[in-house]
Amino acid sequence: MKKELNPDSQSKLFGLDHLRALAIILVFFFHYQILSSGRPQWLPALAKFGWTGVDLFFVLSGFLISSQLFSQIKKGERISFLKFFRKRFFRIIPVFTVVLAIYFCIPFFREKESLPPIWRFLTFTQNFGLDIKDHGTFSHFWSLCVEEHFYFLLPITLIFLQRTHSLKKSYWLIIVLFLFGFIIRNFVWNNFYLPKIDDENSWIYWYKYIYYPTYNRLDGLLVGVSIAGIYQFLPNVWHKISRFGNQLIILSLMVLTGAYFLCYDQNSYAASIFGFPIVALGYGCMVLGAISPVSFLYKWNSKITTFIATLSYSLYLSHKGIIHMVQQLGTYLHINANDNLMLLLCILFSLLGALALNLAIEKPFMKLRGK
Repeated sequence: MKKELNPDSQSKLFGLDHLRALAIILVFFFHYQILSSGRPQWLPALAKFGWTGVDLFFVLSGFLISSQLFSQIKKGERISFLKFFRKRFFRIIPVFTVVLAIYFCIPFFREKESLPPIWRFLTFTQNFGLDIKDHGTFSHFWSLCVEEHFYFLLPITLIFLQRTHSLKKSYWLIIVLFLFGFIIRNFVWNNFYLPKIDDENSWIYWYKYIYYPTYNRLDGLLVGVSIAGIYQFLPNVWHKISRFGNQLIILSLMVLTGAYFLCYDQNSYAASIFGFPIVALGYGCMVLGAISPVSFLYKWNSKITTFIATLSYSLYLSHKGIIHMVQQLGTYLHINANDNLMLLLCILFSLLGALALNLAIEKPFMKLRGK
């Protein structure tokens, strides 16, 4: 008898642990090659597509968070916004607060010169109008802003759909929001980025107006929500899909390969309008494969990827600051920045820093949440 995937049971989410580990590895290498100016020389080619690790996180979050709420709906339970947000608070805020305090109190930790005002972090609005040239420190916080907006809006939307008995038609909302992404990115590209395209620092405006804002980056979250909806509410459809777990993983690699070439010039019109949804669909196929009981990702229990997945949140928040510190200290010890040893040291200390945050902050607060 095949075991069923339970989205609330960490012991059975081996496939998703692999994907969490993959997501943070992609993000780590992408940021490392930026902070090390493309060194070692072999790294930029490997890290070229690393920015999509964030999109994989979005798909995973959309699936896992929606699955928890959809499971309550299936049981006939009313969704409690307060209860949901309390759980998210204990999971997200403590570690974030500690890392934020480190950034503001220890200038040596900052990977760039200046931080945005602290209120932009505390209100989770840093991703709107972010100028990474002048306020590039802790810029990767933008994705947590997007996720917090999702955590805020999803339960409110589901509560409204529950009370208006409109849940059966909610798939139209997903379709509308998905199409809205194309429309708003097209509008922003033509009206905000295109007039600046000949500017020497045009890349700043691309990130500011297209890459960071929440309304442009809903694709991954919507794909994750759609997968959760199929899994929870359409068991017959899910049963048919789940028989092709390994094929879905192959399909995901094919779609992501196409997305790689489409997004090679990331600032282009095609990449800006169509790149994010194609990447999201590619990783959506990968998530479908990972939760299919017949796939090798679902069956493969790896302590290494589980360990990395466990540290992924702390690692995501702290890795850029730790990389910067190790690189600065390495110059005093005459370690060549182009040396593979520097990369290995950055990986080691980033893992140790994330482990310290996990043991000192994450785990105690998760236990407190359980009480």
